[in-house]
Amino acid sequence: MAKSRYLFPKDYMADPSANVFNGRLYVYPSHDWDSGECFDDDGGHFQMRDYHVLSMDDVMNGEVTDHGVILDVDQVPWAEKQMWDNDVVEKDGKYYLIFSAKDYTGVFHLGVAVADRPEGPFVPQAAPIIGSYSIDPCVFKDDDGQIYVYFGGIWGGQLQWYRDNKLKPAASVGEEAKFNPNLLPEGDEDPLPSRVARMTDDVLQFAEAPRPVVILGEDGKPLKASDPHRFFEASWMHKKDGKYYFSYSTGDTHYLCYAVGDNPYGPFTYQGVILEPVVGWTTHHSIVEYKGQWYLFHHDCVPSNDTTWLRSLKVIPLEMDEDGHIKTMVSE
Repeated sequence: MAKSRYLFPKDYMADPSANVFNGRLYVYPSHDWDSGECFDDDGGHFQMRDYHVLSMDDVMNGEVTDHGVILDVDQVPWAEKQMWDNDVVEKDGKYYLIFSAKDYTGVFHLGVAVADRPEGPFVPQAAPIIGSYSIDPCVFKDDDGQIYVYFGGIWGGQLQWYRDNKLKPAASVGEEAKFNPNLLPEGDEDPLPSRVARMTDDVLQFAEAPRPVVILGEDGKPLKASDPHRFFEASWMHKKDGKYYFSYSTGDTHYLCYAVGDNPYGPFTYQGVILEPVVGWTTHHSIVEYKGQWYLFHHDCVPSNDTTWLRSLKVIPLEMDEDGHIKTMVSE
């Protein structure tokens, strides 16, 4: 079993989105700090307010460079707080950072910021993406140049507030809007799925209404809400040998899982667990190939003694068999 590496022990960072630009590997994490906010099921203690970018040319042994702050919440006109997960994609020499943050009514949306270099700095758009909601964007650029955003997270990520891209009447908006278990499917009901939307050519807006990302079991039917391997948050997409690998966190059951499909929209058929539970409540990741090796980037809370809002970045070589099946790993 391959050993993992802590990438940047000097600071607490999480939710790593790894990408290869100009022959170098860049990691775009969220940036944890101890804000003093009380723990709650809505993630109110996760008060991240800026983004850094790290880069390296040797994943397991080389020096990791911190390029500093690339975007701060005070630069974003529409965002008040909680700069959660983000990801970056390149198009025509420009770099587009798509991120999640809460507006001044307490609702999460996705925003876009643009830079001339992968190291930033990034200049944000004045308003969020029209029709966007929830958290955890993953930006995927297909071989034909089309760009897709996968997103969504339950509980503090507010995905349970929406059905068919519209706010449910039972979901109040504002400071009193808290996690409501009555908005969640249960038992044999279909679970809440991640969402995917193709982006416009300028990578600034959705080109279509977000669609559900359906995960099927071996029986060809959607995994049920009671299944420990159903989606919860942390979408990621990578492509290998013409197949689309949709991976995700199961949240409160603490796994990273994956499913495979034939196109960016799915449906995707469940394949298995990528990573066993780590120390800490959340498991969030990305998967990327660099210099002929696939890697799994993730985080845990070991250095902070299981303080769940102070997480540390890790990476481990991804193990696959000759048929493309990902082996279940333990992050040591």
